[in-house]
Amino acid sequence: MFDAISDKFNTIFSKVRGRARLSEENISEALREIRLALLEADVNFKVVKSFTASVRDKALGTEVTPRVTPGQQFIKIVHDELVGLLGIEGEGLSLSGPSPAVIMLVGLVGSGKTTTAGKLALHLSKKSRNTLMVAADTMRPAARNQLVSIGQRIGIEVFSNDREQSPNRICADALSYASKKGVDTVIIDTAGRLAVDEQLMGELAALKRAIAPREVLLVADSMSGQDAVTVAAKFHEALGLTGVILTKLDGDTRGGAALSIKAVSGAPIKFAGVGEKLEDLMPFEPGRMATRILGMGDIIGLVEKAQSAVDEKQAKDLERKVKKGDFSLDDFLDQIRSIKKMGSIEGILGMMPGMKGLPAKVDYREAEHELKKIEAIINSMTRRERDNHAIINGSRRKRIAAGSGTRVEDVNKLLKKYGAAKKMLKKLSKGGLKKIGRGNLPFPM
Repeated sequence: MFDAISDKFNTIFSKVRGRARLSEENISEALREIRLALLEADVNFKVVKSFTASVRDKALGTEVTPRVTPGQQFIKIVHDELVGLLGIEGEGLSLSGPSPAVIMLVGLVGSGKTTTAGKLALHLSKKSRNTLMVAADTMRPAARNQLVSIGQRIGIEVFSNDREQSPNRICADALSYASKKGVDTVIIDTAGRLAVDEQLMGELAALKRAIAPREVLLVADSMSGQDAVTVAAKFHEALGLTGVILTKLDGDTRGGAALSIKAVSGAPIKFAGVGEKLEDLMPFEPGRMATRILGMGDIIGLVEKAQSAVDEKQAKDLERKVKKGDFSLDDFLDQIRSIKKMGSIEGILGMMPGMKGLPAKVDYREAEHELKKIEAIINSMTRRERDNHAIINGSRRKRIAAGSGTRVEDVNKLLKKYGAAKKMLKKLSKGGLKKIGRGNLPFPM
């Protein structure tokens, strides 16, 4: 996400990073390029004007901190202003108070409201919230069936009445049902329109008055750029939004909507949809997002991905095996599968600091194909071969290659990689990092 604007910021910062001093002329030149980068990213022009003016004032009026270069200080000022533009840190959902807490999702047709209802329900269920989804979209015939299908996939109940009933009646019945069942969170999927109109806003305002939601969240398509910003401003004016969920953020290379919505509409971004899977919803954290936009990675996000991909029991078992020097090809395969669970290699590397710029040089599809090849090769081995790779002679290698649809050379390459990994882990188990030496580590330190 945000690749285009991130690349521009990287180019701009490379010019100022090493400067021993920054003059007013240097700063003006950098700000001209930042202004252009933001406008090309489809950021609202008023927001761009305010942003660059604020950076200029701070850059010219701030004393340089000892042991920090002027270029580094300028980058920090841009980062801090970007965080302020994206919103306040930690603006999560307000769900405290009497149960059930009602979350009302609103938006235009095609923004991904129904799918987002499922994503949000799954996210809250992982936070130990007892959630009920309500199919209150009586305008789109498939909306109810879609929500029911999503509910079945994630194991969360969906409340829906006869389509002839009004949304207000459906929601009233749903809240009564939730109270009896001890549900603490209700997510309401409302109807949308192709465009903002008076009738839609009137219906939604009436529903809001009837159900008194704790949260009114607009679901907006980030790929629509300034159209999403305009829609957010209109919905906020009519309904008093408590926040925005930006969908399709993973495909947004520009970032205009994300960088403009809070400043123009006044409604903070609370969540971002970052993929097609129901698990692909993340709390929107301005600091981390600003860091990614500026090409500095997102190490916290990377750690969170790793934690969600690795089973705790499996990790402890692996640690025990490493200490005993008992690391089999099955364990090697488990590590490959854990990497695949974290998402695409390009996405993972994009979250690592200092890795910006690699996409042009690396064929990620080839790297992901290699992981699939490794998985196929190991799956073609017998149990004995996985437990003891030393028995894999020439004839066995030919059989494994044929069974996995690969070449003998591929099998040889895998066994060599596995042998190197096993040797590394054996050294780790005996003497720790000091005995290995920095030069032999598979990653820079």
